[in-house]
Amino acid sequence: MNFPPITKNIASWQVRPCMVDYAKTCAEFSWDAVRAELAGLPDGGGLNLAHEAVDRHASGPRARHLALRWLGKDGSVRDLTYADMAQGSARFANVLRSLGVGKGERVFALMGRVPELYFAALGTLKNVSVFCPLFSQFGPEPVWQRLSRGDAKVLVTTKALYEKKVSTLRERLPKLQFILLADAEDDLDAGVRSLPKLMSAASDQFVISPTSPEDMALLHFTSGTTGMPKGAVHVHQAALTHFATGRYVLDLHPDDVFWCTADPGWVTGTSYGIFAPLLHGVTNLVDEADFDAERWYRLLQDQKVTVWYTAPTALRRLMRIPGEPRTQYDLSHLRLIHSVGEPLNPEAVVWGQQALGLPVHDNWWQTETGGIMIANYAAMDIRPGSMGKPLPGIEAAIVKHDEQGLEVIQESNVEGELALRPGWPSMFRAYLHDEARYAKCFVDGWYLSGDLAKRDADGYFWFVGRADDIIKTSGHMVGPFEVESALMEHPAVAEAGVIGKPEPLIGQLVKAFVVVKAGHAADDALCNELIGFGRKRLGPAVAPKEIAFVESLPKTRSGKIMRRLLKARELGLPEGDLSTLEND
Repeated sequence: MNFPPITKNIASWQVRPCMVDYAKTCAEFSWDAVRAELAGLPDGGGLNLAHEAVDRHASGPRARHLALRWLGKDGSVRDLTYADMAQGSARFANVLRSLGVGKGERVFALMGRVPELYFAALGTLKNVSVFCPLFSQFGPEPVWQRLSRGDAKVLVTTKALYEKKVSTLRERLPKLQFILLADAEDDLDAGVRSLPKLMSAASDQFVISPTSPEDMALLHFTSGTTGMPKGAVHVHQAALTHFATGRYVLDLHPDDVFWCTADPGWVTGTSYGIFAPLLHGVTNLVDEADFDAERWYRLLQDQKVTVWYTAPTALRRLMRIPGEPRTQYDLSHLRLIHSVGEPLNPEAVVWGQQALGLPVHDNWWQTETGGIMIANYAAMDIRPGSMGKPLPGIEAAIVKHDEQGLEVIQESNVEGELALRPGWPSMFRAYLHDEARYAKCFVDGWYLSGDLAKRDADGYFWFVGRADDIIKTSGHMVGPFEVESALMEHPAVAEAGVIGKPEPLIGQLVKAFVVVKAGHAADDALCNELIGFGRKRLGPAVAPKEIAFVESLPKTRSGKIMRRLLKARELGLPEGDLSTLEND
């Protein structure tokens, strides 16, 4: 179904959008002008992301402004001003310095949405170390893969997560020197320390060392279709993109209350759950609890949220609940709704307009881009189903490429690969320890996203599909290879192939096709055992939700599993070219 455009009448708005004229803003835009709006470190010390996010506000008129309001699962509330955030992050930076953690060394965080996570993120950057967030629902094996690949020196976590997911990994992680427990009163041993004790002994003042805009700041892992997860390297200069997107996409104003529902274990939860709102000096809302429709609506109402950034999965869940939210809850403060994580179906855009009184603004970006690249903007008409138009300062194109080179497609509504002109501030600078893979992302002066899209005659971009096998489930990126590898550790499993199967509520569910070893029965009991095994090893967000037993897996002659063929057969789609199929 084609939905008509949703037009905007900004003349009636109480808050004027930051960007009213898209074409004019793009024509006049420069990254140098964005850089000039940030303070920089004193005495020409460079650019530090944490300094821009908290210290420059803490030393100015917004020092007592509410920076972070934390809502606990148990109903508790903790308010932190920009001065509080500056002091807490300074204490953490001093903790790192006291432990001998230096510039460029990796500090990982494996924990839920608690205030200590935000102090750790900002304090790590103040120390010019590298912050590496992990999703708290990962199982032990994904945790080990990322800590090992990322050369972890420090891990910040909780007692429960340490015992459940980390304690058995220590012998396999010789570079991991310190584990800091955010909720432990005393040290467990010389390598497992109480973070509260260390923080209480640390000074709340810290002088940030000179920081180059190109110094490594963040390491975000993204799953690949083969091999270990990829570590995308981002630098302090990413602050410019976070600031620009906070203004032009999120449309942040000084008195806004902003809520990003993404977990900081994913790139959205750091770029837009930490940095973008703090860079703009607004109030950032953090909810510790998981999704609950009534809780979310009450939070929007009681906290007077003005700008809300959530995921299609959550919106689809809300859409399934009968009733009219606006008759049950006061959502009058809500000004903008944004969606991230996977393509947003047009029905959700229209549902927002009908049920919440506001359309949902979809946007597109990746772990590798570090920030939003294409978006629907506050003052721009929305075409439901479209990603929108490129951010000012971003050049996007639809391209086709082969052994002969790359061609930019000039015609409208022609499918091709979505590409970006390199050079934006938050562009990833490397895949850690994998220069060859990084080089393959760039062809003839373009970054190739791996996503298929098209552009209409008016410059709106439309997502078509992923060019590889990455599975997007409930807003999470799942690599088939890591799921297959975990399943094959079960004594009954000979081989496994994993695909994403469309599921309306969560986007895709993870389905595994398993070849059983001789002597094991491929029955319901084994199916249930494998699902439980997968959840224990990988965590519920990554583990397969369906298992199918097969006699063999389709492979190429070189031995690679043909996941696209598994998916085509599962969904009854054309099987395509089978010329490389083994024993075809």
